[in-house]
Amino acid sequence: MQVLKFGGTSVASSENIRKVVEILKSKAGEKRMIVVVSALGGMTDTLQRAGELANVKDEHYLQLWESIAERHRKTASELGLSGASMDYLNEGLSELKKILQGIYLINEFSAKTKDKVLSFGELLSSFIIAECTRLQLDSVKRLDSRDVITTDSSYTCAQVNPETTGDNIRRYFAEHDALITIAPGFISRSTEGETTTLGRGGSDYSAAIFAASLNASVLEIWTDVSGMFTANPKLVKQAFPVEEISYHEAMELSHFGAKVLYPPTIRPVLDKNIPIRIRNTFEPEAEGTLINNQGNPDFGAVKGISHLPNVSLITLEGTWMVGIPGSSKRLFEALSNEKINVILITQASSEHSICIAVQTQDADRAATAIDSEFAYENSLGKIDKASVEHDHAIIAVIGDNMKSQQGTSGKMFSSLGKNNVNIRAIAQGASERNISAVIDARDVKKALNTLHYRFFERQVQSLNLFVVGVGNVGKRLLDQIRQQQQHLYDHLYLKVRVVGLSNSRKMVFNEEGLNLDNWESLLHDGVTKDTTKWFNTIRDLNLRNSIFIDITANEDVANSYADYLRENIAIIACNKIACSSEYGKYQELKSLARGYNAPFLFETNVGAGLPVINTLNNLINSGDSITSIQAVLSGSLNFVFNNFNESTTFFDVVKQAQEEGYTEPDPRIDLSGVDVARKILILARESGHAIDMEDIENDSFLPRASLDADSVDDFYETLKDEADHFDALFRKANENGNRLKYVAEFNEGKAKVGLQEVSADHPFYNLDGKDNIVLFYTDRYVEQPLIIKGAGAGAEVTASGLFGDIISLGKR
Repeated sequence: MQVLKFGGTSVASSENIRKVVEILKSKAGEKRMIVVVSALGGMTDTLQRAGELANVKDEHYLQLWESIAERHRKTASELGLSGASMDYLNEGLSELKKILQGIYLINEFSAKTKDKVLSFGELLSSFIIAECTRLQLDSVKRLDSRDVITTDSSYTCAQVNPETTGDNIRRYFAEHDALITIAPGFISRSTEGETTTLGRGGSDYSAAIFAASLNASVLEIWTDVSGMFTANPKLVKQAFPVEEISYHEAMELSHFGAKVLYPPTIRPVLDKNIPIRIRNTFEPEAEGTLINNQGNPDFGAVKGISHLPNVSLITLEGTWMVGIPGSSKRLFEALSNEKINVILITQASSEHSICIAVQTQDADRAATAIDSEFAYENSLGKIDKASVEHDHAIIAVIGDNMKSQQGTSGKMFSSLGKNNVNIRAIAQGASERNISAVIDARDVKKALNTLHYRFFERQVQSLNLFVVGVGNVGKRLLDQIRQQQQHLYDHLYLKVRVVGLSNSRKMVFNEEGLNLDNWESLLHDGVTKDTTKWFNTIRDLNLRNSIFIDITANEDVANSYADYLRENIAIIACNKIACSSEYGKYQELKSLARGYNAPFLFETNVGAGLPVINTLNNLINSGDSITSIQAVLSGSLNFVFNNFNESTTFFDVVKQAQEEGYTEPDPRIDLSGVDVARKILILARESGHAIDMEDIENDSFLPRASLDADSVDDFYETLKDEADHFDALFRKANENGNRLKYVAEFNEGKAKVGLQEVSADHPFYNLDGKDNIVLFYTDRYVEQPLIIKGAGAGAEVTASGLFGDIISLGKR
């Protein structure tokens, strides 16, 4: 004998029922079958609602009944039922209507009456499915489960009498020899002869009762997923079905939100060691998940990660509880008297407090019951009133073999901590089959994905990028990412996705990652840029390894960094404003990055793609100390002075630099020395010195007229008007056999920037094109400095520097 159970989604429509019949046809002749079916998908909720409306004298209950009747008639008709079958169906629907009318008249929708109303879901569906199956297969019989499953009178969640029920089932099948018996799940009958139900999800339980009573070879649960998954596939895209797990693992996963099974289901078959197989009605060829006594010890310590939503934490604390026997007993008795189920319990060894988790719908009642029980102690100030915290969830890591593998809980909690998932309470039994933690409800998706990655996936790190600024540098960065995505995945195990893009006008998001082949059109069609909505969307997506990338020169964007870091969102900044702002703000950002485990990288602030800051950090972290820095830090100014000579004008060279993308859109930022001052300021701070911009001596080579220009156009006009000034600077250096370089220096805690003549024997003399050079003199590099040299300007190399920071984060 084999028992098959089909859930609500499997029988939700005539099309789905046809799939069920095809499965039965494929199995016909193998063994005798008992087929347990649920109500049509969603029907139980509709029946409940109809009863509730009738109870409050809302005549809309009749409209609901009409919809119930129409759905069943339509389904039956589409499956080919007619004549006597339709008459029987209509009789059942008429009986349901009479019961609803009775509720309306006498305002009585007790648990007993509710069971009568809800039973029609399974009674009607089982009849339709049985009649449809008879049209295609021989030896098909319908059994009313109430005739064999006997319970007490605990309506809506009746307790089964196993001895009587087992005898009834065995007697029935000894007297009937149909090859296929179709029975409604969920429903039963009390010893007083009244209709009862086994609780929501009880169709699984019905099927398990049949399987255990007849020592079936297997219990197959047919649903809309291909087995029990490593995590909820709706929340974790990488989740996959587990081939084989143990009964205990399945029960734990079911309790913690894996809706494939109803938790009590497993008990009857567990006692008889009858395997359960979870199958997919819509992919019948899939093997699904086998649940048995031993599971699969070779699979790994962790078999699944699950969660329970809508949880509230209740804490009772006070000095009176310390060392006083019976306080916990009183607490749980108070909750038991109110029929409140406690999901999780945790208490420190100090006994000063005890924390429990309950369903949110029960939280206020629970707190009231606790406060009532301890009212006397509260009045004396010995114990505080129960505190209630809502908007939580429980996540659980589950597996039989966790107890034999060291470090499972360590991996769990360290992974959550690195992703800024705060744990409010922890529970773990000595069996170590389940490690549970209470977390903020908004962190559930991030937590599940983090843990799934840690325990089940090839260690591919997903990086979720949110990019602001898609000008010259931004475009090239997106192009570099597009070209290298597959390489990063194959060789560095990095999955880089651009989830959000924004310019000054539009923004666009895609949680699965934007298509970088057509990002420009996606952004063009995006929504109007709203800075608040941009940030809130990133925060609310709450993706693990979120990275905000600022490729602007916008002060408002720089001022928002602290908000991102507080949400555990890493920052990669091309924008120099934040790191060169007041020293207190710089320190705050560094502190927030450490405190929230959210990296803050800004390698491209100095030297574009050159590893200047990274090298400096390595020197400091290895115990070295910076004594002085000499540098040419502006690729723009180096390009200008390398190309300025007796045959060119200063105006033409600056214009060329701007057109080729070597300067900011406003070249005054570069030529005034402000940009170089910011860079040497950042290097000084990274060296451990507390200085601000006003501490830097800026010896500008620009004439007063250029410095005072009101606009970019006016600035360019002054370059023409002041041509003699610039020509004189070049002639003087040339006559001395020197070259002009804009140099930044830091020595003995002081910094300055300015135009200098450098001689032929100086390392800066032969610095060509747009190159930068940095000389670090340290306690270790005393006579010969550590030199970093290379292209220090240009969109391509700057984008490369940003890309390097992205990869660096992925490797952390």
